[in-house]
Amino acid sequence: MTDEFYRYYIKIRVILRINPKIIFEELTEALGPDAPSYSMVKNWAKSFREGRENVIDDPRSGRPISVLTVENIEYVRQVIEDDPHSTYEDIIVKTDLSCGTIERIIHDHLKMRKQKAVDSNRGSNAGLSMDNQEKLLADALQNVRQHAFAMKRVLDQQSVMEGLKHAANMLGELRTSLLSPKNYYELHVVVVEELHHLELYLADEFEHGRGSHDLYEVVQYAGNIVPRLYLLITIGHVYIRANELPRREVLRDLVEMCRGVQHPLRGLFLRNYLLQCVKSLLPDNEEENQEDSKTGTILDSLDFILLNFSEMNKLWVRMQYQGHTRDLQRREQERRELRILVGTNLVRLSELECVNVERYKTIVLPKIMEQVVSCRDPIAQEYLMECIIQVFPDEYHLNTLNEFLKACRELSATVNIRNILISLIDRLTAYSTRDGSQQNIPENIQLFDIFSEQIAEVVKSRVNMPPEDIVALQSALLNLSLKCYRDQFEYGNKVLENTRKIFDNIASDTQVQTGTQAAKELVKMLKIPIDCYDIIDVLKLNHYKLVLQLLSYRERHTVCMYIINSILDKETVIPTAEQVTQLFELILTLIIDQNDSPLETSRQTITNEDFVEEQNLVARLCNNFKAPNDPDQQYHIIKICQDTFKNGGLERMRFTYPSIIMQAYALTFRYKNIREQDEKWEKKCQKLFQLCNQLINTLTKLETNDLPLRLYLQGALAASEIGSENAETIAYEFFSQAYTLYEEQAGDTRAQCASLTLLIGTLEKVACFGEENHSTLRQSLTQAATRLVKRPDQVRTLLLCTHLFWSAKRFNESTQKSEEVTKKTKNLLS
Repeated sequence: MTDEFYRYYIKIRVILRINPKIIFEELTEALGPDAPSYSMVKNWAKSFREGRENVIDDPRSGRPISVLTVENIEYVRQVIEDDPHSTYEDIIVKTDLSCGTIERIIHDHLKMRKQKAVDSNRGSNAGLSMDNQEKLLADALQNVRQHAFAMKRVLDQQSVMEGLKHAANMLGELRTSLLSPKNYYELHVVVVEELHHLELYLADEFEHGRGSHDLYEVVQYAGNIVPRLYLLITIGHVYIRANELPRREVLRDLVEMCRGVQHPLRGLFLRNYLLQCVKSLLPDNEEENQEDSKTGTILDSLDFILLNFSEMNKLWVRMQYQGHTRDLQRREQERRELRILVGTNLVRLSELECVNVERYKTIVLPKIMEQVVSCRDPIAQEYLMECIIQVFPDEYHLNTLNEFLKACRELSATVNIRNILISLIDRLTAYSTRDGSQQNIPENIQLFDIFSEQIAEVVKSRVNMPPEDIVALQSALLNLSLKCYRDQFEYGNKVLENTRKIFDNIASDTQVQTGTQAAKELVKMLKIPIDCYDIIDVLKLNHYKLVLQLLSYRERHTVCMYIINSILDKETVIPTAEQVTQLFELILTLIIDQNDSPLETSRQTITNEDFVEEQNLVARLCNNFKAPNDPDQQYHIIKICQDTFKNGGLERMRFTYPSIIMQAYALTFRYKNIREQDEKWEKKCQKLFQLCNQLINTLTKLETNDLPLRLYLQGALAASEIGSENAETIAYEFFSQAYTLYEEQAGDTRAQCASLTLLIGTLEKVACFGEENHSTLRQSLTQAATRLVKRPDQVRTLLLCTHLFWSAKRFNESTQKSEEVTKKTKNLLS
C-alpha cells in the first residue's frame, strides 16, 4: 500500500471524527510492520482537520539538504585564499551558503582557525547589520526545516539512525556565533520544537516495546559537541521517563557533560534546554524509593540545579568580557535580555516541595550567595539578588535575614544596593500586614532592628553612596516601622532622626537643592507617615518637622499641601490648642512669607490662582479645629489661629480671618447652651465679639468692603440671638460699623444697592434693639434708600424698608410708623 492510500484512509476517518490513536491502531492491525508511525498519523490527521485536501507531499524548494559537497568546500577555500581577511558575511555573500554550513566547512573540512575567516571581533555579531542578521536567521531556519523534514520522513520509515543523523545536522545550525541573542533565541525555539518530534517518536517506541537500548551511547559519537549534547539530553530524558537508565546517574552525567560547551551564548541555551527537559523528572522526596535505590533524593536535585546555576552564571558573566570595549553597552543589553535563562534555575529551586526553611538556610542560600558574591559582576549580582527576593517564600527570608543582608554588604561597590534592600523591605512589610495584623512576624525576629543596623552598616561602608539612595533606604525603613509597628512611634522617630543626622553630616545648615533626586526622595519619605497615620499621630513624630526643614520652599510647599489635603479628606478633627500649634509649625510655609520663597510668590495676591487655592485650603482647615467637649479649649484654638494668621499679611487674612470669625460666632452659641453651668458665659461671649470686631476691622483695609460688611451683619445677628445683657449694645456697634462701610461705597451704585438690601434684611431679623436704636437705624436706612441714584433701586429698597416698620417681632412698637413710610413712598411714586 502506497503512502497516498493510507493518507486517504486517515482523511476519511478524520472526517468521521475518529481519534488519531484509534486510526493508528486500525492501520497497525491491518498493515502490521508496514503501517505508518503514530506521529505521522497524528500529523496528517491534524493537517486534514485544519482543512488540507490533497494527500500528496508538498513540493520542496531551496538548495539540496546536503550542501557539504566537494564543490562547495573548494569554493569556500578559494574565497578565503583570495582574501584571508574575509568575514563570514563576505563568504555568505559570495557563496550563498548558510553560516552554519560555512562554519562546518571551515572547521571540519578546511581545518582553519577562526581568525582567518572572520574579522577582528572573533566571529561575534558586532559587525553584522540588521539586514544581514535577518538573512543569516532566515538561512538557518530554512536549513533547520529542511533537515527536520528529512528527519521526520526517515523516522516514519522506522529508520532511527538516519533520523539521528538528520537531527544532528539540524542541531548543527545552533553552532553559529554570528547571530545576536535575540535571533539565536528564535532559531533555538524552532530547533527545540522540531527536536520534540524526535523525543515523541522515541517515547512512543519505548512505550510499545520497540525502543533501542544503546542510543544513549551511540549519540555520544556524534561529530560536534553541540548536536551531541542536545541529542544526549533528549534521549536521556526519554530513557529516564521509560526507566531505562538510573535517574541520578543520567542527571549527573548530563550536567557534567554540558561543561564541554564554553561558548557563552551556546552554553546558556544548551543548559536551559537541559533544565526545561528535566524539570518534571527531578527527585523531590526525602528518601529514595526502596524498590529503586537509583531514583535519587531532593539532595540530588539540589546538586543538579545548583551546579547548573553556577555554570550558567559563569557563562553569562563571561559575555561581559568578550569583544572590544566599544561594544560594551551592546553586550550589557544582550546580557539583560538573557538574564531570565539564569534566573530560571532559582525558580526551579523554589518549586521543589522538599526545600524547607532549614534546607534553604543551610544548603541552598549559602551556595547561591557564594556564587553571587564571587562573580563580582554588578549586573549579575543585582539581578540575582532581586531574583532571590522574588522567587522564594517570605518565611524563608525572615529566617535568613542576617545572612542575606551580610551578603549585600559584600557586593560590588557599583551594585545598586538600594533597589535590593528596598525590594526586600517592601516585600516583608507587605507580608507582615497581609492579614491586617502583625502576627505573621515571629516574636524572636525584630525586623526593624535588623534592617536598621544593616542599613547603617551599608551606608557606612559605601562612602560615595548618593544622598537620594540613602533617603530611599530610610523611606523603606520608615514604611516598615509605621506599618509593622504602628504603636511604637519611637521607631519612626529614630528613622527621621537618623535621616536628619545624615544630611547634617553632609552639609550642616544647608537645605537640599530644589528639584534634585534627593529632594524628591525626601518628599516621598515625608508623605509616608501622612498616608499611614492621621495627623494626630504624625504630630507625635518629633523629628518630622526637622526633616521637613531640610527641603527648599517648593518641596516644603508640596508637603504642606499634601498634609492639609490629607486632613480634609480623612475629616480629621484637631481637638487641642497644643496640636493646632504643632500643626501650624509644620505648615508654616503656607501661612507666612518665607525667606527662601521665589520672588513671584513673595508678593502673593488674589490674582494668583495657586495662592488662592492654597489659602482656601488653609481656611477650610480651620473648620477641623474643634474641641467638642471643651468650649474654653476652642477659645484658645481661636486665639492661636489669630496670633498665627496675623503674621501672614493682609492678602492671606482675607481667606483665613473669615473662617475663625465664623468659628467665634459659633462658639458664642455653645456658651449660651451651657449658661447654666458657666456663670461667666456672657463675659466670654463679649470677649469673642470684641475679638471678631478687631479681626473684621483689620479686613476693612482690603480694597473691597463687601466681606467685612457681611461679617459685621453676621455678628449683629449672632449677638441678637445670643440674648445676653449687652446684646443690644454689641449688635448696634456691629450694625453701625456695617452701615459705615456701606457709606464708603460711594460711586458704585450696584454695590450700594446690594449692601443696602443686606442691611435692611439683617435689621428686619435682629430682635434685640430697643425702640430708640431701631428707630435710628431704620430712619438711616430709609434715608439711604432715598439717596440712591437710580429710581428703580430707590423704589425697591424703600419697599423693603417698609418691612422694618411692621416686623412681626416688633409689631406693637412700629405699626404707628407705617403711615409715614407709606406717605414717603407715594411721594416717590407720584
